[in-house]
Amino acid sequence: MLAVACANDPQSLGQPAGAETIATNLDVPWGIAFLPDGSALIAERDSGAIQHMPQPGVVNNVGGVPGVAARGEGGLLGLATAGQTVFAYITTAADNRVVTMRFDGVSLTEPSAILTGIPAGSVHDGGRIAFGPDSKLYVTTGESGDPGLAQDRSSLGGKILRINPDGSIPSDNPDPASPVWSFGHRNIQGLAWDSAGRLWVTEYGANRLDELNLIQRGGNYGWPMAEGRADTAGLIDPAVQWATGEASPSGLAYIGGSLWVACLRGQRLYRVPVGSDGSVADPVPLFVGQYGRLRTVVAAPDGALWFTTSNRDGRGSPRDGDDRVLQFRP
Repeated sequence: MLAVACANDPQSLGQPAGAETIATNLDVPWGIAFLPDGSALIAERDSGAIQHMPQPGVVNNVGGVPGVAARGEGGLLGLATAGQTVFAYITTAADNRVVTMRFDGVSLTEPSAILTGIPAGSVHDGGRIAFGPDSKLYVTTGESGDPGLAQDRSSLGGKILRINPDGSIPSDNPDPASPVWSFGHRNIQGLAWDSAGRLWVTEYGANRLDELNLIQRGGNYGWPMAEGRADTAGLIDPAVQWATGEASPSGLAYIGGSLWVACLRGQRLYRVPVGSDGSVADPVPLFVGQYGRLRTVVAAPDGALWFTTSNRDGRGSPRDGDDRVLQFRP
């Protein structure tokens, strides 16, 4: 099913009047991951620092990640956790890679790389990482401004990658010698699983259409042959497409029967209801223009939804207190 976003008045749709600010004065917050005690780690893209938020309003710097080379859209990007082990997607002088560290509640250990050689550039660095219901680590990559990499099965660019927590390749990947799970992607910065275990991702288009895609094992999502719905044999069409001015979708979360999409250029949060069969209803825009550019959205352990602004990323207009983390309860 294809849904096309409509420009409804969010106030008429019963959107919340506002959200609560729970952290301020962050430097382009990108990845957020929760620890077993319910506290959060927050990655700052440009500074390469990781902040620890033990409770709302309290933010402590627990160290920078060595080797981060912040340039353009690259830097310290996605975070994921498994117990006290922290996984981070970083841009270095040579590549994008996934590293692991341990957090003892006060500081982080030196990082160790588990996946290297992901193409890096000043644009389209992907960067979101998360553990799936299968306990595998999923890694989203961009084509680093070279569209041909997305269709090149030997390249790690323009892909969703699936690895074991130690960086090895799962034997049930489409190619047991490759971490590639799906391909033909331009630049993915959001991934989430719904209650049925289906994997969804948000993907930036070029000039016309952004996408929400339902991922199939080994699937080809069309870039650079297609942007948005192509209805072409062998290519998988998006479940939702938006005009780029209404979206530029980055973060993605699932809670309460809906996917939630954080949008940069669109300066809004979309709620996309998902049916038990995987069908999607029309997206509902929330907080349109209220907080500026929105980068990341995550489901917190207590049932709240957190989202971050990205007004200090070089493309926004910073406001007093930016960048910030906000929360509301759907």
